[in-house]
Amino acid sequence: MAEEEEIGRVRDYFARIGVAGIDLSGRLKVGDTIHIKGHTTDLQQAVDSMQIEHESVQEAGPGDSVGIKVQERCRGGDHVYRMTE
Repeated sequence: MAEEEEIGRVRDYFARIGVAGIDLSGRLKVGDTIHIKGHTTDLQQAVDSMQIEHESVQEAGPGDSVGIKVQERCRGGDHVYRMTE
């Protein structure tokens, strides 16, 4: 069973482009699997790409605000977890 480490919160969700804006409190890199969980959200997916200020990055850490393409709607305040083995 995979464990989860909380690494941030969703700040914004941009419905038109399907992107979640996430304020990170932990490290995240492309290829990680995340779990976004909230009142009406329960979404797991791999991080295919990540951007900071419209620039693609491979990795980000505490204090960074990143944009990640998500497969389903999520909401501001949702918790973001990184799945660990």
